[in-house]
Amino acid sequence: MELEKKEFLISEVEPKEKITTMNKLKFIVPSLLGLFLFLIPINYGGKWTIGVGILAESAQGLTADYLPGFMVGVLVLSVLLTLVARFAEPRWVMNSDFLKGLFHVSGFWLVMRIAGAIFAVMVILKVGPTFIWNDFTGGTVLYELVPVLTMWFLFAGLLMPLLLEFGLMDFIGTSLRNIMRPLFRLPGRSSIDAVASWMGSGTVGVLITTKQYEEGYYTKREAAVIATNFSVASIAFSLVVISFIGLDHMFVQFYVTVMVAGLIAAIICPRIPPLSRKQDTYYEEVGKQISEDVPKGKTSRQWALERAVAKASQVKGVSVVARKGFQNVLDIWFGLIPLVMALGTVALVIAEYTSIFVYMSYPFVPILELMRIPEAQAAAPALLVGFADMFLPAVVGSGIESELTRFVIAAVSLTQLVYMSEIGILLLRSKIPLSFLDLVIVFFQRTIITLPIIVLMAHLLFF
Repeated sequence: MELEKKEFLISEVEPKEKITTMNKLKFIVPSLLGLFLFLIPINYGGKWTIGVGILAESAQGLTADYLPGFMVGVLVLSVLLTLVARFAEPRWVMNSDFLKGLFHVSGFWLVMRIAGAIFAVMVILKVGPTFIWNDFTGGTVLYELVPVLTMWFLFAGLLMPLLLEFGLMDFIGTSLRNIMRPLFRLPGRSSIDAVASWMGSGTVGVLITTKQYEEGYYTKREAAVIATNFSVASIAFSLVVISFIGLDHMFVQFYVTVMVAGLIAAIICPRIPPLSRKQDTYYEEVGKQISEDVPKGKTSRQWALERAVAKASQVKGVSVVARKGFQNVLDIWFGLIPLVMALGTVALVIAEYTSIFVYMSYPFVPILELMRIPEAQAAAPALLVGFADMFLPAVVGSGIESELTRFVIAAVSLTQLVYMSEIGILLLRSKIPLSFLDLVIVFFQRTIITLPIIVLMAHLLFF
């Protein structure tokens, strides 16, 4: 009853008394800064990125020599604090909802944190089995993936309240509701998740989605759909992939193909199981906190502004916002990075040292041959290794001679979206109701949907 009352108040009361010049400025100034940092593309150092990306890459460059060692320390500390919280249950942890949620975790997540710390120590000291710490497995995760995630999430976590707390999501969500709802069956604010992913990083898009779900702005179904369909690969990463695979001269054709195939998959996937069967109910601990419906007598723009200013007026001070940002960073560093180290290493070991992906790819060989894709036998495994890490298909496909085949491999890898070294782990750790089996199914669905579209566009338009 209390939640229902809260929902009613949030969705029905018009915030006229809060539309003041000061509250308008509280909405406009931080939101413009958030737009600039997260959503506006900037040409920096010869490539397109966003403000948060520039901060992250600059910080990563300054700390490159000791950042892996620092994060090994963070991973070990995460294990120690989790053990203390689990078995000693000190008052300073148990009396804090945030610390209790971060360190008082279940046995499975404790094992994952221990595995991540052990793998990290093995990599940095080069001890133990070689297949754990070599450059293609644990070395890739610790020295290439972890530093990028550490710095991206440092600045994204600290600055994300500019997007979420000052009304920007409410303004854009209400303004774009008539587009997003019929096309994707999603709230208008989900467009921000997509743009943040497109211009910056897919992991940032998932982080935004997770926070929005936990705060009552997405239902279970909406959060699952957005996280698995809108966390698109950034323009910067797409440039890296197409350059690595030797087709940088075709970037425009490549990215247009990726966007068309991804858009079609985003329309189809939410309408079929397992995503279509997710409940349209909100996170139970907070209930529904969203209202994008426009009342009679108001235009979409008027209501969008009122909702945005009302949201901004609830911000009590800089310290509250800064605290939320700091908690975002700690949650990622102590909770997510250990899982990336553990599961990312395992995934790369499986891809590098076993034939599992080769065997699983056999059914795709005749399909590729039917689609007139050259070197189908070599290309088939590249369609599946992306489940371990999004960059692996480019690595596997780089030795293939046919430009058409490399083009298809690279494009499919960027439309699959679900990969365990980053996105998958972030989703499994979140409160969004997506199981490992769900992620596997969605990965195959997106592969099956986008592959023929990409092949058709490649044959008809570019090759």
